[in-house]
Amino acid sequence: MKAVLAVLVGLLVVAETLRGDSPNALGVQHGSLRVRDGSQLYYERAGRGPVLITPGRLFVFDALKVLSDQYTVIAYDMRDRGWSQPISDPARLTIQDDVRDLEDVRRHFGVKRFTPVGYSYLGLVVVMYALEHPQQVERIVQMGPVPMSFNSTYPADLMAEDVKSVPDPAKLEELKELRRAHLDDEHPREYCEKEWEVTRFMLVGNPANVGKLGPGWCDMPNEWPTHLQRHFAASIESVKKVDVSQGARTLRTAVLTIHGTRDRNAPYGSGKEWATTLPNARLLTIRNAAHQSFVEYPEIVIPSIRSFMGGAWPQGSEKLD
Repeated sequence: MKAVLAVLVGLLVVAETLRGDSPNALGVQHGSLRVRDGSQLYYERAGRGPVLITPGRLFVFDALKVLSDQYTVIAYDMRDRGWSQPISDPARLTIQDDVRDLEDVRRHFGVKRFTPVGYSYLGLVVVMYALEHPQQVERIVQMGPVPMSFNSTYPADLMAEDVKSVPDPAKLEELKELRRAHLDDEHPREYCEKEWEVTRFMLVGNPANVGKLGPGWCDMPNEWPTHLQRHFAASIESVKKVDVSQGARTLRTAVLTIHGTRDRNAPYGSGKEWATTLPNARLLTIRNAAHQSFVEYPEIVIPSIRSFMGGAWPQGSEKLD
């Protein structure tokens, strides 16, 4: 889990829209909302019908918005990430804040029940949310979830074999040289773009798929490495204290856990652990996919989520003992 987070280095609501809920040419509405501690979160929303809410908009919305032909898809940037308001107080950057924000987003949009979709460490967040608010949750989707405990370890065959060689170690050394020259501080966007060119290969199992990831997120100052270092330094301490392995055994909600076998950020073993521990879960294994399986293999992931939202376990998903 330490390696996971190092790489990812990721009851009153004032129902106030700070930027009018305005649609763009694709019918996607966007705006900002204020949560209980005054923080502002950026969101995008599309579609009608049963509701999916997913934090991590910057990572997943482009892939998931295709579901808006059947469902309402609400995606927002977590606090201090993406286009959401920067936060300087480390005490307000905890995983518990992320759980509270999910509830505040639900309330803002007046949603009674919904399916939370959690990617990466947000796969842990959505389960923590469901344990606190089971009456609000229809089903749960996890995509590449991190382990349920910070200290979890897994056998070598449940870890990506090339985790030490991807990204290219020589190119990582070049990035270190740029940091020694203070490019990350003096020209943070330029450095971010150079780092993205190197580290993006970690997110795909097949290097040929790297172009599917797009240009990255360096247009967002919150995603500049200098900012993310401060963000994760503050948030990691709260994650270290979380262990939902016992609570997960009591959760009866249906959970679809989607995980790539070559995930270098959150090992495949964590997906198997979630699917084994949760009483009503199944694991959909994406062979040769890495952390962003929904970008590498949308032809598998998206139809599987559709099936699951429709009440059926998708083809290929397994019940583990």
